[in-house]
Amino acid sequence: MREPLSTPTLPPGIRSRFVDDINGLRMHVLEAGLQDKGRPCLLLLHGFPEFWYSWHKQIGPLADAGFHVVAPDQRGYNLSSKPPKISDYAIGNLVADVVFIAGRLGRERIHLAGHDWGAAVAWATALLAPERLNKLAVLNVPHPAVFMRTVRTNPRQMRRSWYMAFFQIPRLPEKRFSANNFAMGMKALVASSRPGTFTPADLEHYRTAWSNPGTVTAMINWYRTFLRSRPPLPKDPKIHVPTRILWGERDMFLLPVMAQQSVPFCDSAELTYFTDATHWLQHEEPDAVNSALIEFFRT
Repeated sequence: MREPLSTPTLPPGIRSRFVDDINGLRMHVLEAGLQDKGRPCLLLLHGFPEFWYSWHKQIGPLADAGFHVVAPDQRGYNLSSKPPKISDYAIGNLVADVVFIAGRLGRERIHLAGHDWGAAVAWATALLAPERLNKLAVLNVPHPAVFMRTVRTNPRQMRRSWYMAFFQIPRLPEKRFSANNFAMGMKALVASSRPGTFTPADLEHYRTAWSNPGTVTAMINWYRTFLRSRPPLPKDPKIHVPTRILWGERDMFLLPVMAQQSVPFCDSAELTYFTDATHWLQHEEPDAVNSALIEFFRT
């Protein structure tokens, strides 16, 4: 098997390592900030089609603010293991990865932030393992009950979610995504973001990550298992940990109204809209996002 391709060059103070679980899954994580019990631990979860690099503008500043910051490549992405079955990417397994990483860090409770699919995993962790969380922050993804209701009943959201149906087709999505040196993936990032959000160097990092064997199929399998399994919500769909929702209003994929509709599903929630930001909020408004996360997780 070909060796995995390398991760981007890391700034000083940011460490790359692997953690292994008892089932042989190997997770690649980036860390910054001292790992001691005096520092709160903040786990950052990326989404599709990114990897830990989704948070490269946040890792250093959050560590400087006093957090032990951990940004994993989620299963199937970049340098982490890529289990072969579609069912391996069921939401319960993704939540188990969060709990496993927290355990390997020696943490009973963590702060958790997620964007895109990482936000979906973060919501699910707060529902299924709330005892492991102190606080929750989500970027540009609604509470799962809101999303499932909206995607079934709102034609505008149905149209925005067309790619989820396309990803159910065997093999063709992988071929389309990978063709012409990942031109489709490049276009998806550039066309849905503000001009200049993703630099040529950024795009090359993504192309390198997607080139690792099995990555494109694994990324798409997240969507395949989601539509096939449609995991039911727990009896109590409320989020009982303090929650912060950050949302770029120019999101091409998800209707902004779903952010407001998510607030009643939380015991305590703050919502901030960014009027000029797209789905790629932490890339486009890094200073504002960093300030919001630091203020929220510090208090």
